[in-house]
Amino acid sequence: MNHNQFPVVFDGHNDVLDRLGAPGGGGPGAFFERGEKGHLDLPRAREGGFGGGVFAVWVPSPEEDLKPEKRAPNGLPPALDAAYALRYAMSSIAMLFKIEARSDGKLRVVRTVDEIRRSLDEGVMPAVLHMEGADAIDADLDALHVLHRAGLRSLGLVWGRPNDFAEGVRPRFGGSPDTGPGLTEAGRNLVHACNELGIVLDVSHLNERGFWDVAELSKAPLVASHSNAYAVCPSPRNLMDSQLDAVAASDGIVGLNFGVHFLREDGVEDEDMPLEAMVRQIGYLVERVGIEGVGFGSDFDGITVSREIGDVSGLPKLMSALSDRGYDENALRKLARENWLRVLRETWGE
Repeated sequence: MNHNQFPVVFDGHNDVLDRLGAPGGGGPGAFFERGEKGHLDLPRAREGGFGGGVFAVWVPSPEEDLKPEKRAPNGLPPALDAAYALRYAMSSIAMLFKIEARSDGKLRVVRTVDEIRRSLDEGVMPAVLHMEGADAIDADLDALHVLHRAGLRSLGLVWGRPNDFAEGVRPRFGGSPDTGPGLTEAGRNLVHACNELGIVLDVSHLNERGFWDVAELSKAPLVASHSNAYAVCPSPRNLMDSQLDAVAASDGIVGLNFGVHFLREDGVEDEDMPLEAMVRQIGYLVERVGIEGVGFGSDFDGITVSREIGDVSGLPKLMSALSDRGYDENALRKLARENWLRVLRETWGE
């Protein structure tokens, strides 16, 4: 199978909106230019067979919150000010809609699986709006309903630091994901509301007790959009075997995170990591969750990737390595997009 025959990829997580919105990031126009910085733009996506995916909105902590005296004992910054979080999130969401408006039909913000399939068939990039952390959502969930109307279809409860709903984990290699209490009462209400609205609940970054609360409460398939196997790389950001088993039992999905420090057995952030480490992680996930429950959640523009991949244009190298390992065309299609589309349809109800 040559590179042009590999199935088009629908990826479960990227942070390009954060990169474009950062100082010197270039804004929405930079998405249409083949860049040397970062991992993802439209020209490189087309080179690599990246058809579309989940575009994350992430709110960084202000500089003041990063000072040592402001951090919690576990090293994480404090919860965000709600007004700041909402203002920043609105700016990032606007970035995605500005990209859509300037794309001349090349990118489409999608809200249904049928729209994703139609976009892929037409050569248009489907983009799902995702929030990485519910920091911008109030405990009364008014913002959730407004954001859903605007197109929000996927939500990560936390990113590292605590919020009104849950607590996350600091990705300290060798540490346990059991780092604090489970969901708050507001968090439990958030789970129910997302189920009712048809919003994906993403457990990546969530601590272990929060994970099990979601597993108990949610009626939707469990989704870890950009996480790997703890048994292969013991980072708290990865999932223990028991968690992987719960994902499998729910007919959910784990998206392979391309970050080298979430892949390597020693957790070292080394760009010279061989591609084999990615293949090994996928092999373990497939063995534990099943071929129907694994996809890609690259975390492009949010992590350090192997030089062998480089950026989104290097996706065919991973597909080729998987093909060489014995994954046939049907298996590659499931990993590339079909597993994601199944879970999204089951969650969104469309």
